[in-house]
Amino acid sequence: MDTDSLDLERVDHRFKGLPADAAGLTVAELAAQQRSLFDGGFTTPVLTLGAAALEHNLTALGRYAGAHGLSFAPHGKTSMAPRLFERQLAHGAWGITAATAWQARVYRAFGVQRIFLANEVVDPAALRWLSAELAADPGFALITYVDSVRGVELMDRHLTTTVDVVVELGADGGRTGVRDTATADAVADAVAASAHLRLTGVAGYEGELPVKTEQTVRAWLEQLLALARRFDAAGRFARAGEIVVSAGGSAWFDTVAAVLEDAGPLSRPLRKVLRSGAYVTHDDGHYEQITPFRERAASEGSLRPALRLWTHVVSRPEPGLALLNAGKRDAPMDMDLPVPLTVRDPDTGAERAADGLQVTGMADQHTFVRVGPGARIEVGDWVSLGVSHPCTTFDKWRLIPVVQDDGTVTDLVRTFF
Repeated sequence: MDTDSLDLERVDHRFKGLPADAAGLTVAELAAQQRSLFDGGFTTPVLTLGAAALEHNLTALGRYAGAHGLSFAPHGKTSMAPRLFERQLAHGAWGITAATAWQARVYRAFGVQRIFLANEVVDPAALRWLSAELAADPGFALITYVDSVRGVELMDRHLTTTVDVVVELGADGGRTGVRDTATADAVADAVAASAHLRLTGVAGYEGELPVKTEQTVRAWLEQLLALARRFDAAGRFARAGEIVVSAGGSAWFDTVAAVLEDAGPLSRPLRKVLRSGAYVTHDDGHYEQITPFRERAASEGSLRPALRLWTHVVSRPEPGLALLNAGKRDAPMDMDLPVPLTVRDPDTGAERAADGLQVTGMADQHTFVRVGPGARIEVGDWVSLGVSHPCTTFDKWRLIPVVQDDGTVTDLVRTFF
């Protein structure tokens, strides 16, 4: 199928926040009506994507990757939204990164032709599916991880076609990946002895280092590059057409670019793959604080938060307390609590900054807001919340309105979780 098929899906009770009187319309028909988020029948809580911020972010990191010679394979797990994958590819992405074989199945269902699967796959059923998918489509390209001899043996046992792999480098106390060169060499030897695997590079994720500073991230990236040089000098990439070195989330992509720029000569062309994912919507919390565009690379771009959760005030039971009709089923709290951004008067439509308001906690369906002295907020007011961590926001919503700055809904983005 292609993404056009998503326009034909019928809107109904399965999708939170959408107008009841839109039931039976297709997604395309609802989008074409260009309803107002505020008086077009949408109900709260409702998560929205800001159209202008989304386009800005897609352009910003696509431009950055191109300027630094990076092949961009944004991590699709952030949104699991084929329409956003399509737009990322249109903005120059080289491929899309997946974390699991199931995610790769979603990508393939919507025609993604290059997938970077950032995990060692040892599930026999998943390996059989990957083999069948590769055999059925000569244009489909896949790279996946290996980090153990046992994993290589299992992959080789269940694959029936050749798969390109990269050795994953980890760090003591971190997540997956080899911890030392001896293990890396043993894994590479196992790949060389296998019937179905071909070594094409090295990869890892600096975001899971136990201690993350400019110095520790740079040192780890230099280890990654040194491992690629070590393998190359030993002739381990003899069957590869190019050498792949991949790293980078949304927090250290500038350091990735700087270190990989000094890769030096290798026996084959070097492909530097960046895998940032959260950039697509950015946020008002965790990633707003750690993006390189905030300080280290401020002169090279910027990102804008594109996610807003719109709610209503449903109770003012105490002078310093307001309750909103959204909770942890609607917004994440794994990193930070949501941030009140604006208050909208339901009668006049006037919008003001949410000064004096602070989220202090969340229940399943309620958000607790401390109301400071002088803050104005009444039952029935709309309150927009900024979120922290887009990866755990998208997974709570299946169909997300895309809105213009004036609140006009112009599109809806389908997610698959």
